[in-house]
Amino acid sequence: MKKARGGSLYGRLLRYAWPYRATFLISVVCMAIGAATEPAFAALMRPLLNGGFVHKNPASIRWMPLLVVALFVLRGLASFGAGYLMSWVGRRIVFDVRTALFGRLLFLPTTFFDAHSSGVLIAKLIYDVEQLASAATRALTTLVKDNLTVIGLIGWMLYLNWALTLGILITAPFISAIMRRMSRRFRHTSRAIQDSMGEISHVVQEAVDAHRVIKTFGGQDLASRLFAEANEKNRRENMRRVRVSASGVPFVQLLAAIALAAVVSVAMREPHATVGAFMSYMAAMMMLLAPIKRLAQVNETLQTGLAAAQSVFALLDEPGEVETGQRTLPQARGAIEYRDVRCRYAADAPWAVDGVSFSMEAGQTFALVGTSGSGKTTIANLLPRFYSLSEGSITFDGIDIRDLTLANLRAHIALVSQETVLFDTTIRDNILYGYRGAVREGRLEEIVHAARIDEFVRDLPKGLETVVGERGVRLSGGQRQRIAIARALLKDAPVLILDEATAALDTESERHVQVAMQRLMENRTTLVIAHRLSTIEHADCILVMAKGRVIERGNHAELMALDQAYARLHKLQFHA
Repeated sequence: MKKARGGSLYGRLLRYAWPYRATFLISVVCMAIGAATEPAFAALMRPLLNGGFVHKNPASIRWMPLLVVALFVLRGLASFGAGYLMSWVGRRIVFDVRTALFGRLLFLPTTFFDAHSSGVLIAKLIYDVEQLASAATRALTTLVKDNLTVIGLIGWMLYLNWALTLGILITAPFISAIMRRMSRRFRHTSRAIQDSMGEISHVVQEAVDAHRVIKTFGGQDLASRLFAEANEKNRRENMRRVRVSASGVPFVQLLAAIALAAVVSVAMREPHATVGAFMSYMAAMMMLLAPIKRLAQVNETLQTGLAAAQSVFALLDEPGEVETGQRTLPQARGAIEYRDVRCRYAADAPWAVDGVSFSMEAGQTFALVGTSGSGKTTIANLLPRFYSLSEGSITFDGIDIRDLTLANLRAHIALVSQETVLFDTTIRDNILYGYRGAVREGRLEEIVHAARIDEFVRDLPKGLETVVGERGVRLSGGQRQRIAIARALLKDAPVLILDEATAALDTESERHVQVAMQRLMENRTTLVIAHRLSTIEHADCILVMAKGRVIERGNHAELMALDQAYARLHKLQFHA
């Protein structure tokens, strides 16, 4: 089972190399040429020494040093070609797998993100993919080139002295085991590579944390483009390092070959000479050690890469959001009805929402209040289908939301949540996020004024072009919230979800945001999750939640007159 599983994983991994099979094949040819130069050099030692040292042949003395240099030039070119081209394929595999993985993240359901930390997902996308590429390229390079090299060298050694060769083959594994490990990495571009990896991590972190906003405002294309730019930069920087590495080793080998040719040229003019066959055999034997060592270590690289492949492919195989709908609403009024809705997050978990029913006419405002864990947020999250219904139904203008496509359903919904999601770009770009088409400057100014953004943006040196920083850290909570309101205003969706939008604000900030929200809620069907009851006294209907059920409903005056749960919550807040 393990072998079949490993073979299946490796086969799937190599499918990512298939689009680049021409480059891959050329690299294999370069490997074969490079491997052939190893036994060719050992074989060259015999005529070189016998013809030059023993017989003092003028032609050997003249041409053999040049043949040695030519052989190493060929070896260097083949080594560069094989190393660069195989690494190019490897980086393309990394690029493609990362792109596929990021694309998958954008369309995974909310339940998946609830169960996985963003840090783990980022680690999979950045580091696991790197390990995966090693299995696809480095291990394959070792298997192809070093096996051909070993076969060629052993063949030449058997030709020279088969009995001695068989004896050496018995001891070869022990010789390989005691060899010292030597590995030197080129670090000329390390800083640039680290920076590019940080950019990738940053884009992914934003996409993971902001997945609800991306889905609601249809920002998948924009997120994909930003990620592709960071990913492409990382690929280029890695290839820059590969070029240095791939060209450095052959250059050093060429210098060594020239030095060796000079020594041989001088030595052949000496009166005393050595036996060519012996030196040829010794050269082949010494040249065997390095490829045998690499072949002994290739299993570790393979297993590391296959473990990474299993992790990466498991994420790629995660089911995306279930698209059950085929219908679309070109224009929506915003009439919402919940019919005996039930929802729980696991089969053995208690009901998060248990038999909730209510009907909202277009343009009405309904508020959900209650203690933490009462089901308020779950009710709101069911409408844009961040979570799936367990039982019951929700209709949008009389159509079951499961019959509408996800993109169309969410196109009619705007979201402003307590945790305001801003991207590390300008205020203008955050307002325009996900918006299709051009926006008139006059229209943008109206939205900025309606959201009360002009009250603080006029004091900023760059105005709307001010970069807000990661998660909007350069702005206050109230300023961030007003930008989110402006984004929702620009979308101009008929249905609005306000998820405790003022819960974390101070009194002054809340006043500004509340004015902007009143403008936003005009002529829109609004579902408000309220923490501060003073903000929802104007609601057409207030639903009081407890343990997933609606225990009271009515407007503010009616509920206060009942003097039950809502009245107690109201008194507690105003007492506080």
